[in-house]
Amino acid sequence: MRPSSSDSRSAIAIVGAGIIGLSIAWRLARARFKVSLFDQGKAGGEASWAGAGMLAPGGEIDESDELATLAVESRRMYTDFVSELEECCGLSIDFQPCGALDVAYSQSEMEALDARAERQALLGIQSKRISTSHVTAFWPRVRREGLTGARFYPKDAVVNPRELTHALKQVCGRRQYIEITEYCRVVALHIASDGVRVEHEHGSAKCDVAIVAAGAWSGAIELSGAPPLPKTEPVKGQLIGYQQPEQTCNTIVRHGHTYLLQRANGLLIAGSSMERVGFDPEVNPFIESEIESRAGYVMPHLAETTKSESWMGFRPASDKLHIGWHSPRLLLAYGHFRNGILLAPVTAERIFNEVNANWQTP
Repeated sequence: MRPSSSDSRSAIAIVGAGIIGLSIAWRLARARFKVSLFDQGKAGGEASWAGAGMLAPGGEIDESDELATLAVESRRMYTDFVSELEECCGLSIDFQPCGALDVAYSQSEMEALDARAERQALLGIQSKRISTSHVTAFWPRVRREGLTGARFYPKDAVVNPRELTHALKQVCGRRQYIEITEYCRVVALHIASDGVRVEHEHGSAKCDVAIVAAGAWSGAIELSGAPPLPKTEPVKGQLIGYQQPEQTCNTIVRHGHTYLLQRANGLLIAGSSMERVGFDPEVNPFIESEIESRAGYVMPHLAETTKSESWMGFRPASDKLHIGWHSPRLLLAYGHFRNGILLAPVTAERIFNEVNANWQTP
């Protein structure tokens, strides 16, 4: 089916208006595709709101696979992605290409960091070993006792996902070709040779192509005309924040499974955790306390600081990232797990390329 309009392209439905869905919508609308976004809650109100905002292949990638390629590519795209978004919406976005410090407090930890860095170098992820004196000079808040060494990742970065998502929502809301429908849960997609019927809790809509970008909720959408969607599982992650009067964490700082970063508004974030407990929205005080303890170990002044907030979010775990799913009328954009914010630009571009290849204006 080809679009009949001379000034716009095929109708696209996107299920999920988080950072992934909004990024895809923005990219498609710039090419004059007509986009309808559906979200079961407030746009950008779930994992996109809850994420810390690390853009950190250095902390996430350890071996060569599809995720590694996408993560490195998407990090390269981020500066232009943010700059263009700021220009389009007129808002400032807290984006810090600040790098990341990985610290070791034993010889075995240092050897593990060096071995990982060797594997990462083959993937194009740069890092360098730095001395303990360098760490104490440039990261004075980091624990000195027992410090064995560290590696610095210059390309890792931080973005405030709340500001980023707000900017995306603003620019999508102003676009001629985008319609956002919030608090409207999509329950089923019916794939046919002549189009897709989107069944939602308030009725139904017809489109040429459907894109599923509903994060941890994606796998629950019923499907006809194609095999069932790949399963998703919510992996709960908790974070805590300390409102700081000054910039006390000038890069990402990591130690094992602990990370710390600070936003431009002064909020120093510590994380995180992983729980496979379904869609349980409660903040677990025991895990909260454990994160506080780990944060206070890496930065001792936090042990004497009262946290200002705590929250949680659901990471979308799946067996892999998918794009096509048995029909050119159905594309998938979920399964990003811990890296949805990082992978937003490259996901949007790849989905756009797939749509554009099959649904061009005559």
